[in-house]
Amino acid sequence: MTIFPGIFHNTILISAITAWLVAQIIKVVINFMVHRTFDLYFLISSGGFPSSHAATVSALSLGIGKYYGWDSPIFAVATVFALIVMYDAAGVRREAGKQAEVINQLVAGLYSQMSDLSQERLKELIGHTPFEVFAGTIVGIIVGIIV
Repeated sequence: MTIFPGIFHNTILISAITAWLVAQIIKVVINFMVHRTFDLYFLISSGGFPSSHAATVSALSLGIGKYYGWDSPIFAVATVFALIVMYDAAGVRREAGKQAEVINQLVAGLYSQMSDLSQERLKELIGHTPFEVFAGTIVGIIVGIIV
């Protein structure tokens, strides 16, 4: 069973996971500063500032570039993967969140007229603004350099 010891010594993996965790912790801290509530749900939630998706893939790409070389094919793959993830976070997932917000408003309006509708709300905060993605990228780069 040499798999597990190898995983625990994989600096690139540790860097990516650490970047994700740091971004999620920042979300908890910001929520506490803004709303004065300590909500650990932000440790596992998606969306918000900074983007943990961007932080994770940025740290991953940086680690691969540092370890395998900036001209390596695996760095190219990691960078394209990172760009797709960041584009999706600020594009598709953000638009899905906007649609969920509109649907929630429609259902709330209809609920008063039709009591058999489910009052369960769709999750609205699933994407990121470009600034949130940029901030997550910076978090990932900083963690990647430190780790």
